[in-house]
Amino acid sequence: MQTHIKQRWLSLIFLYLSFNTAISEADVQKQTAKTITSTDISVWGIGLVIVLSIFFVCVWALRKLNASTANSAEKMRIVGGIPLGLREKVILLQVGKKQLVLGITPGRIETLHVLEGDDCLTKEPTTTTAVTTNGFAQKLLQAISSRPEYNKNEPS
Repeated sequence: MQTHIKQRWLSLIFLYLSFNTAISEADVQKQTAKTITSTDISVWGIGLVIVLSIFFVCVWALRKLNASTANSAEKMRIVGGIPLGLREKVILLQVGKKQLVLGITPGRIETLHVLEGDDCLTKEPTTTTAVTTNGFAQKLLQAISSRPEYNKNEPS
């Protein structure tokens, strides 16, 4: 008898749940699509502006952080190098007032010799010389002067 009562309760619950889902599906079919208003578009636009501004602030901050590390990299430069094979080479590296002769292979980098003071092979250029020799203006002048129409000896 108890199993019979349990079965009736379960069947009633099942009918109730199926009836509720049938009603909710009918309500869903009757709903119409919401129209997009100018308020919706303005809210989306404001959200887009906020997201893009956060993105550009992050990019600006990263550039500022990288600029501080770039200044320290200017104190170190490669003066010259000689390839010894397909993968091996010797490089002269200027670090501050010291010069390092480095042997470079695919597996390791080893300091071969350290030059200081008067032993340095090349003297450290002044800041104005470094800017003019490495700058865009100097390269542009070299490119212009190498053109044949500018090398003509015309009487003035």
